[in-house]
Amino acid sequence: MLKNHFFPSQKPDEKIIMLRRRHWLIAATIILKYGLFLLAPIILYFLINNVFTFVEIRLEQSLLAGPLLTLLLSLYYSLTWVLFWHAWIDYYLDVWIVTDKRIVNIKQKGLFSRSISEAKLYRIQDVQAEVHGLLPTFFHFGNVTIRTAGNETFAVFEQVPSPYETSREILKLVEYEKKHHDNNDDNKINTIKAGDPDHDSINNQIYHGA
Repeated sequence: MLKNHFFPSQKPDEKIIMLRRRHWLIAATIILKYGLFLLAPIILYFLINNVFTFVEIRLEQSLLAGPLLTLLLSLYYSLTWVLFWHAWIDYYLDVWIVTDKRIVNIKQKGLFSRSISEAKLYRIQDVQAEVHGLLPTFFHFGNVTIRTAGNETFAVFEQVPSPYETSREILKLVEYEKKHHDNNDDNKINTIKAGDPDHDSINNQIYHGA
């Protein structure tokens, strides 16, 4: 149980059971992808100096080549860094939290937008895990789809580790919470005794309706 984790809308008696982000391989892919983008100009410079020497000669003969290349490189690296941070923030701030009472779906949309939605555990109708592809199968990650009443998709835990174990754990929590919620409803009904205003109101309605 994650006792040391908190989130803004967490209630005092609410305990976090599970916190999921995308699999670490997704983060590694982002770093590798943009790392190659950052190395691309260096590799191109090496090729021009050692293989395509005629290009280097022509660039040296041009007066505008130096300033223009500097400008293009500045724009290229600036854009690469912006895209990298966009992808990293989207990865890191997409969080799915399962507590003992509800599921919280936090989705980052771009650099400056975020959506937060939640569903009570007893309202969950279906939890489905899916793993597609060679890498997801080998590294054990996939999607977990959460559906509420009317088969409406509430949230998709995207590319999370151990999707089958995650879905089973959520289903156990859902079943427990549904039983607990139904018992609470039964207890509320049983507290309406003869002599209570609610009970008298019900009896009067039955009597006059007869």
